[in-house]
Parts: sequence; structure tokens; C-alpha cells
Amino acid sequence: MIRFPQVRVLSERGEFVGVMSTPEAMALARAEEKDLVLVTDKAEVPITKIIELSKYKYQLQQKQAEGRKKARSQDTKEIRFTPFIGENDLNGKINKVIGFLQKGHKTKLTLVFRGRQMANKDKGYEVLNKVLAATAECGEIEIQPKLIGNKIQAQLMPAVKKGKKSTETSVTEGA
Repeated sequence: MIRFPQVRVLSERGEFVGVMSTPEAMALARAEEKDLVLVTDKAEVPITKIIELSKYKYQLQQKQAEGRKKARSQDTKEIRFTPFIGENDLNGKINKVIGFLQKGHKTKLTLVFRGRQMANKDKGYEVLNKVLAATAECGEIEIQPKLIGNKIQAQLMPAVKKGKKSTETSVTEGA
């Protein structure tokens, strides 16, 4: 399917064989019981390579599979709260959020108001601020808390781990 009169031919190892007509290159590939594959047609003389196409496709497929393994997908977990949540329930949910963040998952915090609870929006923000303060070490705020309809939503992402701990210096008064 190569429709160029002259092609530059490379061997399977990438060594330069020479510039020749396409039929000559095809004959050379058939003599080696391999395929002539067009690498690039952008060059002045298009570049082709003599390789075993099925083996090449298999290796390409393996590289793509390896790339998919290495690409870690980040799941987004969601934890729901109410504005008048009990202290122990809140602590349990905070522990869940910390667990998700330590495992590397983004975490969406949703505080849902029902009925007349909308009159106490400040109570909802207090609850979310407690959660954000408790998870400050292991998570960073990706989306600030904002009111959307009858919900306040925020999103946390896992904290970036740094190789070296920063040394904090304390400032004393009157020094």
C-alpha cells in the first residue's frame, strides 16, 4: 500500500539499508519473510522499515497496556453531612474522609439541607469548616465550600507529600 516511487529503507534493528524503489524494498522484505511498513511520509524521501507487522502490533499493544497500568485513575468519593449532625457521627465521617484521602482518592463533601434547615446556613458552614480543619494535614481544598441549591459542596484532594519537612521557626514576642 506504499505509493511512493522511492523510499528510505531501515532494517528491523533500525540500521539504514539504503534508498531504493518501492518494488525493490518490497522484494527485500519478502525475501526476509517480513513486512515493509511506512514509518513516516513527512520526510523528503519517505521512511519505511522492514519488520514483522504482527510482532510489532503485539509489542505496541503491550506498551499501551503497561501505560494503562501505570496511569492511576483517581476516584472521587462522596461523604454526605447534615447541618445538625451529632458529634460522634461527625467524627466517624471525618475518619472516613481522612481514610479516603490517605488512599489517594479525591473526596467530595456534601452538606444537605432539608426543609427549614435552610434558615440555618451558618450551621452548615460550621460543620464543613470543622471537617476541613480536621483534614487539613492529609488533604488540600480543591473546591472551596459553596452553596448550590439546598446543598453546600466542597472538594478535597490528597495532600502532596514532600520529601523534606519544612522547618518552622517560631517568633517570640519581645525578642
